[in-house]
Amino acid sequence: EKSVASQLENDEELVDDGPPLKEDPTYTKYFKMMKMGLPKGAVQNAMQRDGLDPSIMDLDPEKSVASQLNQEEELVDNGPPLKDDPTYTKYFKMLKMGLPKGAVQNAMQRDGHDPSIMDLDPEKSVAFQLNKPEEIVDKGPPLKEDPTYMKYFKMLKMGLPMGAVQNAMQRD
Repeated sequence: EKSVASQLENDEELVDDGPPLKEDPTYTKYFKMMKMGLPKGAVQNAMQRDGLDPSIMDLDPEKSVASQLNQEEELVDNGPPLKDDPTYTKYFKMLKMGLPKGAVQNAMQRDGHDPSIMDLDPEKSVAFQLNKPEEIVDKGPPLKEDPTYMKYFKMLKMGLPMGAVQNAMQRD
C-alpha cells in the first residue's frame, strides 16, 4: 500500500533554463522551414547537411534542447549479448537443440541461475536488461489510513458502489 504523497510524487523535474527549442538560434531556421510547409523529412535532411542531429525535430519545441537531451540520456549496453554470455550459452544451446523452454529453465534453476533470464532479449546483455531504477521510498501512511481518504474507504467497506464513492469524492 502506498501513501498519497508517494502516488502523486513526480520525478524530479530538470531546470529548463535555456530558450525553447523553436526559439533556439541554432534551430530557428529549421522551424521556419516547417512553418512554411516543408515536409519534416526535408527539414531533417537540411539539418543533417548542416551537421546537426535531425532527431532534434522529434523533441518538444516548447522546451529547451538541453533539458530534453538530459532526460533522454540512454544507457549504453557494453556487455556481451545474453545468448553469447559464457554463463548462459549452454542454455541457449539447449533451446537450439529443441528442448522446451521449461526444461531449460529447470536446468538453470538446478545450476543456481535465475530461470527468468530466459525471458529476456537474447540480443542484449544481462546487466543492461536487469538495470532497474531505484524504488521511491514511501514515507507516508497507507492511503486507506490517510485521514483525508478514510471516510471513502469506510463507504466502500459499508457496501456503497464505487461510482457513489467517486461522486462523493468529487463533491467534497
